Amino acid sequence: MRRTQHWFEPARFGLFVHWGPWARAGWEASWPLVGGVVTLPMGQDIPAETYHANADGWQPDPAAPEAWIAAAAAAGMRYAVLTTRHHDGYALWPSRHGDHGVAKTAPGTDVVGAFVAACRRHGLKIGFYYSLPDWHHPAYPAFTDAMRPYVFGGYPVPSAESWAAYQAYLRGQITELLTDYGPIDMIWFDGAWERGAEMWDVDGLERMIRQLQPDILINDRLPGHGDFATPEQFVPPEPPAEPWETCLTMNMSWGFNAKDDHYKSPAALVHTLCEVAGRGGNLLLNIGPDGEGRIPPPQAARMAEFGRWMSRHGEAIIGTGAGLKSWQFPGPTTLKGTTLYCHLLMQPVAPVSVRGVPVQHLKRVSVLGHEASLLFETRIPVLDELMHVDGPGEVVIDVPMALRDPAATVLVLEFDCDPARSDPAAPSTETMA
Repeated sequence: MRRTQHWFEPARFGLFVHWGPWARAGWEASWPLVGGVVTLPMGQDIPAETYHANADGWQPDPAAPEAWIAAAAAAGMRYAVLTTRHHDGYALWPSRHGDHGVAKTAPGTDVVGAFVAACRRHGLKIGFYYSLPDWHHPAYPAFTDAMRPYVFGGYPVPSAESWAAYQAYLRGQITELLTDYGPIDMIWFDGAWERGAEMWDVDGLERMIRQLQPDILINDRLPGHGDFATPEQFVPPEPPAEPWETCLTMNMSWGFNAKDDHYKSPAALVHTLCEVAGRGGNLLLNIGPDGEGRIPPPQAARMAEFGRWMSRHGEAIIGTGAGLKSWQFPGPTTLKGTTLYCHLLMQPVAPVSVRGVPVQHLKRVSVLGHEASLLFETRIPVLDELMHVDGPGEVVIDVPMALRDPAATVLVLEFDCDPARSDPAAPSTETMA
């Protein structure tokens, strides 16, 4: 059994939280320190000294995580991942390694501890984002304005002595995160592009992590390792072979960016969740709280829309597997045992068809969230009908306007066999818990 089958694959929907001192200034996370990056077009270009000085005096509200996780639970999310330390090196817990973080600027504050407690109160699995690079640590070495422009793959290489010191710091911080807060479900690495796998000692890191937390999941950004793939900011046209999760921003920024109002519509975000689940993946949807820890109103509104939609349609997402092939239905489909969920992402102008399914084994059709059964017609090849062949056919369904959801309507087709198999006698697919 894959490690991810226990909870990750059935979860389908999680919350990503990017929070750090950058939010105080309304900047993107970390990247302004090195002059920005083309993939974050709403980012800034801030001198290194100015960027780091912004952290002085920042007093993060330890009550903020409760509001984030309550919103996540209400939205139907099953896990959450917090940026415990981003590339800029600021630690959101009182680390005993390094001098950049809440231990220095906000003594007595532990954002990570508050986040963990909130996740446990609301029943969400706990994930820690951790950046392998640290652009503030002198042994890494720290980024300076003289290093501009930032070049991928061109970061200065430290001396052997400096790298040994940095490795001790890195392992010390990871050990704290994985021993001070009880069982942790996921560690989400980032930034490995700056060093080779051998330099990171990825084999040694994984051994250490598995010893500290035997049941933890590790993402694929620890080179050559990882329990799941992490495509970023898009839905892959073909799902990866391994378990996967796409991380996505609501606008164009990861952190709280005061200037970024380029938001995806609530319906478009719901559609993305449907498409990801229909390909057998997870959606890790990001929020960027402001400097006070508040979820920006446009992001809160989108979380509320997920709450509305998931309260009625969550069973078509949580605990499902990928459904039919793309030619069989004009939209994503998910599957749970012998129940097929067809996600209508566009309002139909004619009856909709589901093709290539065992129509003689279809028992009921309905709209998710409504009790009434829908009338449907079935079609099979003429000779199959004359010869009483038990084979695949087409279901034609008229969806009444009154039963349609403004974001995405979900049709429920209940069979007495596995609808994704052309042979109705074949064994059923595995149902997720």
